[in-house]
Amino acid sequence: MIPIPKTTDLCDACDEAQACAVLFQSYGLRRSFTGPIRTLRIHEDIALMRDTVSQPGWGQVLVIDGGGSVARALFGDVMAALASRNGWAGLVIHGVVRDAHELDGIDIGVKALGTVPKRGSRTGAGERDVPVHFGGVTFIPGDHLVADADGVIVLPTGLTVADIAVDDVVAATAAYAAGPAATRQP
Repeated sequence: MIPIPKTTDLCDACDEAQACAVLFQSYGLRRSFTGPIRTLRIHEDIALMRDTVSQPGWGQVLVIDGGGSVARALFGDVMAALASRNGWAGLVIHGVVRDAHELDGIDIGVKALGTVPKRGSRTGAGERDVPVHFGGVTFIPGDHLVADADGVIVLPTGLTVADIAVDDVVAATAAYAAGPAATRQP
């Protein structure tokens, strides 16, 4: 598995990377994840999410715009296990989850606003694979997302992490951290 560059290094190397201005909590065993975006727009309803994570994920990231609601959980341990088995890289949820302790034992990455014990309804209302917007970022299906401990970013359309050279910014940061003494000749 190729290591995922840090979101901070990607932002330093690519001015066009968009950083989501939402203070997410992290859940699941994968604290860093990346992949092409799939989207849902739902409100306190889990049926469309359940249907989506039941399908093969092929390393994609499911971005769920739950409108920032904290009244009902949009994701929990049963759906996390299903998403992991079906090959989803992770989920970014502009809403809340439940079963936090169990989520932390499942091989999936999850970013969400927090937790609440009440599960969402199951009417099936919502939209799939449409652009969604929150935290100052528009998440477009097919664009690439990167998430880690520092946050969530979306790369410019058509780019993946492999297209962005971070070596130079990492070296420049290391040189700066070493201070002027490291650059002096004996």
